[in-house]
Amino acid sequence: DFLVYKLEAQEALNKEKQDSMNRYGALSSQHKILKNQHDDVKKQLLDLQLQHNSLRLEHRKSLESHSQKLAQLQQEKDSEVTNLQDTVFKLREESKLLRKAHLEVHSQLLNAQ
Repeated sequence: DFLVYKLEAQEALNKEKQDSMNRYGALSSQHKILKNQHDDVKKQLLDLQLQHNSLRLEHRKSLESHSQKLAQLQQEKDSEVTNLQDTVFKLREESKLLRKAHLEVHSQLLNAQ
């Protein structure tokens, strides 16, 4: 009777040991898969961080370039406006002189009659 009990206990122990080994193997495989996934995601993160930094630098350079171009265009426009204002002023002065000369000629013609 004791031998039957001992044999059954040994079989139960062996089954429990086998179940534990199977569970350990499954957990070990799952751990390996998750570790590989973790490493892949970590690499993706590093790649994306590098890409992000590169794009940020490119954006900053582009922004600086556009700001410089805008400042240059603003300066050119301001210069052109100033030149046009000078031209308008000179043309008005010339127009006044021409009117004055015209009136003088007209007056001389009237006096000559």
